[in-house]
Amino acid sequence: MQLLLIRHALPERLVSEAAPADPALTAEGHAQAARVPGALAPYPVARIVSSPQLRARQTAAPLAEARGLEIDVDKDLAEYDSELDHYIPIHEAKTAAPEAYARILAGHLPEFVDVDAFRARVLDAMGRVVADADHEDTVVVFAHGGVINIYLQHLLGLERPLTFPIEYTSISRILFSRNGKSRPASVNETGHVRDLLPRHR
Repeated sequence: MQLLLIRHALPERLVSEAAPADPALTAEGHAQAARVPGALAPYPVARIVSSPQLRARQTAAPLAEARGLEIDVDKDLAEYDSELDHYIPIHEAKTAAPEAYARILAGHLPEFVDVDAFRARVLDAMGRVVADADHEDTVVVFAHGGVINIYLQHLLGLERPLTFPIEYTSISRILFSRNGKSRPASVNETGHVRDLLPRHR
């Protein structure tokens, strides 16, 4: 079984009068999402699963349309900030929220996050996805940088929860053997959108 983890495309900055803020993709984000079907052309996708947040579902939409598949939504794939009344794209956070940005850059989740609870629900969600798949399946999960990092931390036994700079619409591939063992085959593949990524590093 092969699990393809894809981070959502670029969303708009949003401050809502009431939580939760649930931003849509920007025009650039939609352009990034439109590249996903081509990037996944070699893979026989059996199922598409998404976070409930709009930015993830909109990123999944072009692939779902191209493959004629439904998008299965799992609320437990929501990002750690899903209940906040604002959303700031990470490349804007360097100036808009420097303390939080520095913490994330150092590999740590923001202080408001219950890390154990977040990890538990993400691992539960990923466990269900894997358990529901047949051995020959390729399943695509559209989620968030924190969600993908937490899962990679678990698989690789890493110390910090935010080890990898997961870019917009990047692809991370996890392979599962028949005996249930897993191994990451790649992390943060971005060749399909390299020209569309914010130049913030």
